Amino acid sequence: MSKTCFRIGTRGSPLALTQANWVKNRLTERHPGLEVELRIIKTQGDKIQDVPLAQVGGKGLFVKEIEEALLTREVDLAVHSMKDMPGELPPGLKIGAVPEREDPRDVFLSREPIRFEEVPLRGKIGTSSLRRKAQLLFQRPDLEVLSLRGNLDTRIRKMETLDLDGIILAAAGLHRLGLGERIRHYLEPEFCLPAVGQGALALEIRDPDPGTWEWIAFLHHEETSLCTRAERAFLKRLEGGCQVPLAGQARIAGDRLILTGLIAGLEGEALFREQQAGPLSGPEALGAALADLLLQMGGREILEKAYGFRGTPVNFE
Repeated sequence: MSKTCFRIGTRGSPLALTQANWVKNRLTERHPGLEVELRIIKTQGDKIQDVPLAQVGGKGLFVKEIEEALLTREVDLAVHSMKDMPGELPPGLKIGAVPEREDPRDVFLSREPIRFEEVPLRGKIGTSSLRRKAQLLFQRPDLEVLSLRGNLDTRIRKMETLDLDGIILAAAGLHRLGLGERIRHYLEPEFCLPAVGQGALALEIRDPDPGTWEWIAFLHHEETSLCTRAERAFLKRLEGGCQVPLAGQARIAGDRLILTGLIAGLEGEALFREQQAGPLSGPEALGAALADLLLQMGGREILEKAYGFRGTPVNFE
């Protein structure tokens, strides 16, 4: 642990910088004398702001360029929002540490002091996510759901300029930016299941890189790691991206890991949701098994239609 300068790769959005600075501050507190600098890297997702994510490639849009900088040793560590990461990482990289998770729920913001259930008939809701859109339309097919891109401040401003009744965002981002007072109310997972990894950070490093792991190991939260490992295995099994509504959230109850997953049609015309439990020792097996169950329930047809899914069932016997 002789390194004296530590370089963190991050996007340049206000939320990404807040998250990267949080890691930077924890590192300098823990390791006095360590010089930590942020390297801002613009990703494809940052460059393309006027097209829905599903039309420009989906998962990986906000991480690829940062991962390339990690592989070429321009940075020592990448700080990502876990939900931005594809199910499979490039060779030579791994998730080195997963800090304790923020609130994973989605939240409702509105111009008027109303809750989501008070949105009028044929109301207009903005969201950047097919996952949210599908779940909202499944329960409220009367709504007009509009695509909303941009950072959090931009999306909040668009709520006013586009005359929307409300917008759906992730609680974690608002909390981290100190904007929690804008939240009208929280959408419970039973109503709107969060994205895989939502609320969690992923500290990505080269593999192997034991030196960097030693610097960041104290930030690792095993419970969050187990939950996100199950969620990401679910995502990986479904070859998931942003082209189809997928959701997954895990929690720990005693010595069991409980995972809820969802596959939905693009317009909420069909929705398959199920829950399974397994031992803490097998998060990846649990994620893949739940994915297979949802495929058998009818999710396969949705994925085949969306992106030609050809996955074969996994046998855990």
